[in-house]
Amino acid sequence: MTLQREIEELASRAKAAAPAVANLGTREKNAWLLRAAERLEAARERVLAANRDDMREAEAKGLAAPMVKRLDLAGGKWRDMLDGLRQVTQLPDPVGEISELRVRPNGLRVGRMRIPLGVIGIIYESRPNVTVDAAALCVKAGNAVILRGGSEAIRSNLALAEELRGAAADTGLPEAAVTVVSTTDRAAIDHLIQLSGLVDLIIPRGGRGLIDRVTSGARVPVIKHDAGVCHVFLDASADAEMARAIVRDSKIRQMAVCNGLETLLCHEAAARRVLPPVLKALHEEGVEIRGCARTREVFAEAVAAHDADWATEYLDKILAVRVVRDMDDAIAHIQRYGTDHTEVIVTNDYGNAQAWTRRVNSSTVGVNCSTAFADGYRLGLGAEIGISTSKLHAFGPMGLEELTTRKFVLFGEGQLRE
Repeated sequence: MTLQREIEELASRAKAAAPAVANLGTREKNAWLLRAAERLEAARERVLAANRDDMREAEAKGLAAPMVKRLDLAGGKWRDMLDGLRQVTQLPDPVGEISELRVRPNGLRVGRMRIPLGVIGIIYESRPNVTVDAAALCVKAGNAVILRGGSEAIRSNLALAEELRGAAADTGLPEAAVTVVSTTDRAAIDHLIQLSGLVDLIIPRGGRGLIDRVTSGARVPVIKHDAGVCHVFLDASADAEMARAIVRDSKIRQMAVCNGLETLLCHEAAARRVLPPVLKALHEEGVEIRGCARTREVFAEAVAAHDADWATEYLDKILAVRVVRDMDDAIAHIQRYGTDHTEVIVTNDYGNAQAWTRRVNSSTVGVNCSTAFADGYRLGLGAEIGISTSKLHAFGPMGLEELTTRKFVLFGEGQLRE
């Protein structure tokens, strides 16, 4: 069987399973989630052994340290992954929810009902926990899902998928509700994204190369989960201690994540007052500061930034820093170099705070808080499939509702259009 035919067969089985998944009740979906958590816990040593093999091979091949770190399933990440399965059972099931029910002048009642999207293909790099998180959310939202992880995590992904599919068999779900592409041949991606009759949505999560490959070749609708070149802007009125704490948390808390801070912008009126303590704190924790000429004037340890630095997602202990004239200049910088992910202003000026939320149109826009809050769990979604940087049909962290669409439902008493 050719690779193209193999991918078509996988997608056909997922398509055939999709109506049954869409018709599952909340109790049945939750039973699968809980059984999946049980099976994964029982298979912990086997799955983690496969994960260690992936990490050893990644290191031997010279994969960048942040990417190797993203592979690791051990410790808190394993616990969080299993807790996530159980937490999804507590989330309201969006399927079948009717909202915006209105009565027309002729008495016809018109509402909108949430329905599954159908078959969702998710293409991602590194993080094998995405296999579990994505499967949990897609199935809870009534969808069949096809997962294609990166070759660097193939052993981990297949070991996880075995337990997810086993849990489906244990609880009466179609096993094709969750499919993991087993080949590491990158041509599988090209075939998957062409299957417009079988796959309803593609969600790519990864670096610019993956995003460009998918968006340029897809015949299936795509929601991008692009790189996170996230910004914090220190306004003229910024409190120095608040700025230090927010910048530190945004950058240091966890660096190999898309909501981590990559570029710090500072109003020229605050540069000498605010920047030195902020940058000193980061530098003492090993962060390399790449600054513009004015940044280097107030912080001598900074090295010269180049134009490419403003558009780079480092995922590492590197921060680009630029002094700007004012908020207009900061927004212009973000519009030129940003990725529509997450932008935060630190300010004591109410008018500037309101202007920032109106004028900056990234998927998450904050005032006086860490960029780390650009996360579905932290924003009250319970969990997320990722963070969409596309404006259609979802924008920002995608939870259960964003994995559904809505149809119109009409309730009449014999009304006719005359």
